Amino acid sequence: MTTQVAEANTPINPVEPFLRMDRMPHIWCPGCGIGTTVNCFARALTSSGYDLDKVAIVSGIGCTGRVAGYLNLDSFHTTHGRAIPFATGLKLANPELKVVVYSGDGDLIAIGGNHLIHAARRNIDITVVCVNNMLYGMTGGQVGPATPNTAIASTAPYGAFEQPFNLPFLADSCGAVYVARWTSYHVRQMTRAMREAMAKPGFSFIEIVAPCPTLYQRRNRLGDGLDAMKYYKQRSTRKDGASTRDVDIDFQGDIVVGKFIDRERPTFLQAMNHRFTERLGSRYTPYPTGLED
Repeated sequence: MTTQVAEANTPINPVEPFLRMDRMPHIWCPGCGIGTTVNCFARALTSSGYDLDKVAIVSGIGCTGRVAGYLNLDSFHTTHGRAIPFATGLKLANPELKVVVYSGDGDLIAIGGNHLIHAARRNIDITVVCVNNMLYGMTGGQVGPATPNTAIASTAPYGAFEQPFNLPFLADSCGAVYVARWTSYHVRQMTRAMREAMAKPGFSFIEIVAPCPTLYQRRNRLGDGLDAMKYYKQRSTRKDGASTRDVDIDFQGDIVVGKFIDRERPTFLQAMNHRFTERLGSRYTPYPTGLED
């Protein structure tokens, strides 16, 4: 009886149904921000109303790439840099699916950068969540395309000197219809952004700045994950609608966060149907887009 009462009074974590609990504990380092983003994503799903049998998660290689293996959804762990083309094929083959790409800056912006710019250009109806820890975390802390200038990395012992990508500007300039940036400190805003991005027809992009305490924080003498949270809290400024040209991240500088882009544009399948109907008329049967009423 005592055991039954104890079990009845044990609180249920609302995110557990969305996780593969048999694979816990996860591999992420103490203080890493990736787990926080997963918690937010699960909470976004709880209020989304989606049929979870029609939600698919795709990731590539890297620390964030392990997310797909921990989510209790149809998930696909693809090769390095190829999450977006895999997700594109998944969406076009089954437009009813809600397809989310969830990976890191090294996977999505470096080796996968070409796929990102063309998926945004085509306005493929997928959501991309990019966890930016500003380097290659899983392979040793090397400089990546989002490493801030002067930050120290394993391949830049005297400080990075290459100009990093401004990720929101990159996505915006390539045609994304929804672009936002938050840090792993902004859990409520991040959850809301994930919910909005998944509901937005077209290519949506969310950058989440998250600490890598093992390789980035320690190598740059910035403390641990908690110190990173204090930094995000103190140096983040919310500017919804800000020009993405002006939201670069400097080493330990201010971080502009918010929802920058929310616009309308025909998705890839909508544009295809429009053009073929325009040219072929009734001879063309429109391809399902997944957005039909």
